[in-house]
Amino acid sequence: MGRLLRVTRLGSIRKRNTFKDNHSVIRKKKSKPVERSEATVLGEVVPETDAIRREIESFLKTLDERGRKIGGVQHGVYAFYDYFGEPIYVGRTKERIGTRTRRHLTNQRTDAVAMSVLDPVEVAEVEVWPFYLKGKNKAEIEQILASAEYTVKKKVVELSKLKFVLNEKDIPTTRDMELPKSYRKRIVPSPIYEARQHPDIRIAQRAATIADLAKIIVERKVQKGLRRTLLFQAVRLQSLAKERLDQITGPIEVETGDEESGDSR
Repeated sequence: MGRLLRVTRLGSIRKRNTFKDNHSVIRKKKSKPVERSEATVLGEVVPETDAIRREIESFLKTLDERGRKIGGVQHGVYAFYDYFGEPIYVGRTKERIGTRTRRHLTNQRTDAVAMSVLDPVEVAEVEVWPFYLKGKNKAEIEQILASAEYTVKKKVVELSKLKFVLNEKDIPTTRDMELPKSYRKRIVPSPIYEARQHPDIRIAQRAATIADLAKIIVERKVQKGLRRTLLFQAVRLQSLAKERLDQITGPIEVETGDEESGDSR
């Protein structure tokens, strides 16, 4: 029997028994141990994933105006964008921008990823706002980051088409503040980006994410915010599916008397 094909979280068509569901490790064949030389040729990480990780690392090594790597800055706010430039998640960190970004995007599970609030495969661009808060006390740092996170969220939502992000919990309302310079980069290189950006691939990925999120809601006692995220994900899917339908010209086919109802042949 032929191997089943499906759309994986990598956003491309894969053989079901070739890769693990969550993107990275190639399974060894049980019938034939893989020699080290062969493993080296095959690679331990899916090439697409490896290419994206290199882009993430390159971005985190970006130098600010004083020659400091932005990934090494301890405090900051970040925003993730999808393949059409829509914001999907906003957060803040006190553990270094690079550490937090990697945890979200390179399969080092965070709560947002584990609960299917954030699908790393939906992230095409990253933007960060580094804050240099040396000499500030804990309360001052908390106040600055809270204001910055609120301001960033408000800014990206106002500039978006759908007018929301997918965060499970609301970002507390506080005062606006003047933000520092931000750094933004696409983390999915060509030609992976162009292939994944195809609307049908994105529709399939969004549908899979919704299924994962709905399954979590069925199996666990969850907060209302997670149900709102499910609704927002459904809106994202509906919006893209409608755009895709409108791109296809011509009428919908009409059944003929020679066809049985439901027969598409």
